[in-house]
Amino acid sequence: MELYSGHINKLIEELSGLPGIGSKSAQRLAFHLINMPKNKVERLAKTILDAKENVRYCKECFTLTDNEICPVCANPKRDHSTIMVVENARDLAAYEKTGKYEGVYHVLHGAISPMLGIGPNDIRLKELITRLEGNVSEVIIATNSSLEGETTAMYISKLIKPTGIRVTRIASGVPVGGDLEYIDEVTLLRALEGRTEI
Repeated sequence: MELYSGHINKLIEELSGLPGIGSKSAQRLAFHLINMPKNKVERLAKTILDAKENVRYCKECFTLTDNEICPVCANPKRDHSTIMVVENARDLAAYEKTGKYEGVYHVLHGAISPMLGIGPNDIRLKELITRLEGNVSEVIIATNSSLEGETTAMYISKLIKPTGIRVTRIASGVPVGGDLEYIDEVTLLRALEGRTEI
């Protein structure tokens, strides 16, 4: 026996297909949408369609933008000789929130994962190599500390080192507020190896 009518079930089904939205969250969102005033629902639907039609990849760094060049790449005050390589646009946003990084980015849109059939040609590596033909002095690899992220970092490092461009990797280790007894051995080892003088 179905609990709700066809339209409600369809809405819940579509919402639960979104990443991070389980069936209970989808149900909550569906009821919220149904109870919203019609003009607000129409505005939300229009905003989603407008974003889908107008958002594209930046021609330089491949993050999401509604212009040809994103605000970071278009900013002449940024250090265009330093490129931070990240896996996705969410990682870029996380670094931008710190307000401390003054270089530019390159978004790979994934990481090398032979298990999932994702190779170097399936992410934006060719575009990164093309960018290195310009005036680049350092590439900071900021991929995740996962097996895929480490594989990608090593691959990029081996590609770039022969060019003479400095290649660095972000430090990883114990998170602020983390208890050492709950941290895995690899993270503890990284924290030890990446120690700095105080």
